[in-house]
Amino acid sequence: MEQELGSVTETIAAFWDGFGLQSLSPFLPSRVFQYAIIVTCVLLAWGLRRWLGSGMRDWMRSLEGRPKWQLRLLVIFERHLGLVLFVLLIWLSVAIMAEATPFSSRRFILELVGTISTAWLAISLVSRLIRNKLLRRIISWSVTVYATLYFLGVIEQATAMLDSIAIELGSFRLSLLTTLNAIVALAFLTAGARLLARVAERQITSNPDISPSMQVLSVKFLQVVLYGIAIVVGLRFVGFDLTAFTIFSGAVGVGLGFGLQKVVSNLVSGVIILLDKSVKPGDVITLGETFGWINSLGARYVSVVTRDGREYLIPNEDLITGQVVNWSHSDQLVRLDIYFGVSYADDPHLVRRIAVDAAGSVARVLASPQSVCHIVSFGDSSIDYILRFWISDPTGGLTNVRGNVYLALWDAFKDHGISIPYPQREVRILDKPSGEASQSNER
Repeated sequence: MEQELGSVTETIAAFWDGFGLQSLSPFLPSRVFQYAIIVTCVLLAWGLRRWLGSGMRDWMRSLEGRPKWQLRLLVIFERHLGLVLFVLLIWLSVAIMAEATPFSSRRFILELVGTISTAWLAISLVSRLIRNKLLRRIISWSVTVYATLYFLGVIEQATAMLDSIAIELGSFRLSLLTTLNAIVALAFLTAGARLLARVAERQITSNPDISPSMQVLSVKFLQVVLYGIAIVVGLRFVGFDLTAFTIFSGAVGVGLGFGLQKVVSNLVSGVIILLDKSVKPGDVITLGETFGWINSLGARYVSVVTRDGREYLIPNEDLITGQVVNWSHSDQLVRLDIYFGVSYADDPHLVRRIAVDAAGSVARVLASPQSVCHIVSFGDSSIDYILRFWISDPTGGLTNVRGNVYLALWDAFKDHGISIPYPQREVRILDKPSGEASQSNER
């Protein structure tokens, strides 16, 4: 233990010695003057940032009708305005010092700070291409630290120091350097896999020859393959031995068999749904009390959005084992039925013609197949009818089109004097027999 601590201490001392080679005699008058210039540039950049930032934000809020990518670039520039101003000021100072004195040593620190700050700015701007915040932070911070150590000339010393901090168990050795390399490599490879998957997803979803369910299946399969390759290559890149994971994978398989039955069932059901194309994004379905259209197909669940804006996450297993009404499985044609009753005094032939014409006057009702109206029963207070009509856009809702047809019927019946009766009941009061009346009088 003492030997390991001594090795780490020696490595840290070598690191600082290596850094000192680049900064001998840091308190020479020429270098103190450069330090003063750097502090002045920082203060000027901060002040200009405060002065220009509010005006720039007000100007961006006034922009209308601009493409989103332009607005996004402006927001990124505004957030990095302070660093941009510092970089401009520090390089302006370098140019002035180059004109004032031919000695490069009198502007060495300024050039070093300008180079490092320019690298920071470039890394920060380029990293904005990565949308995942965690990956963006890992990559940007790791590249920033590496660039800083590189320009300071202490890469070898820093590497030796990180490699000296390690855990050793027999032949197994895990150093801090290896861990950091693994994290950075996985971050880079995952970001690359994410970018490739996004580009491939756009190409697949824009292809009209591929069905929606096969598009989802292809995208999910491609994501699994790309992320799997990224993880395996990243671990092999830093020297991890993956053969040790074979025993672990067997244990995981046993755990899946006992503890994750529902999860595995939903995953397998999701693959079956994508392969048999029983449901696909955009279909209108009814499952139990839930009626809505499929928003997306996930690995574990199906997202169904109802007309009232609620989003139900239905497990894939329920769609495989339960009874599902798919209103748009083979085609978009859907027949709807509504029931109504009219008075016995109205002509049934006229009522049927008026009902069919009223249904045809609604915008979403199709002219072909033609609407029909039939008598279904002679009720206690009315003659009962059924009106059947067809629509081709069930995603637009069913209740609203039924309501529009009912309103059209109401208006048509009102125009033709056809009445919709209330339930009628007759109450007769019978006189008492004469014998019972005489007995009651005697009492």
